[in-house]
Amino acid sequence: MPHRSETRKLPYAARQIYDLVADVERYPEFLPWNSAARIRSRAPGPDGSEVIEADLVISFKVFRERFGSRVTLWPDDLKIDTEYLDGPFRYLRSGWSFRDLEAGGCEVDFFVDFEFRNAILARLIGVVFDEAMSRIVRGFEDRARALYG
Repeated sequence: MPHRSETRKLPYAARQIYDLVADVERYPEFLPWNSAARIRSRAPGPDGSEVIEADLVISFKVFRERFGSRVTLWPDDLKIDTEYLDGPFRYLRSGWSFRDLEAGGCEVDFFVDFEFRNAILARLIGVVFDEAMSRIVRGFEDRARALYG
């Protein structure tokens, strides 16, 4: 059951990084192993949130898997929560929160927790999980540099 949580300080406004992470449709442009993204639906949610249901296609070596998730955007709180809908996982949860720092820049808290149904894929990911997560985090950081300088 891979799990990862990280806190990063970035030299950008919290709103900028929130907007970057909330732009699920653009993930294939900058995230490793993400070969496609499709928005199933987008609707207002409770308490000023927006709920997006999306499909992402992850391609890794010989594996190509589609999974669906419900992404709840909390623009006033600068938070993003993700719940698993369908695909190759037993479960998947992730969350982001963004906070401006007094000295400038922002702090980003991120966690992901998941388990694959396929034992072979689970073992394969288990071996490279830390490196894969580092590359994904770098993908977001590189995208922020490209967009915001």
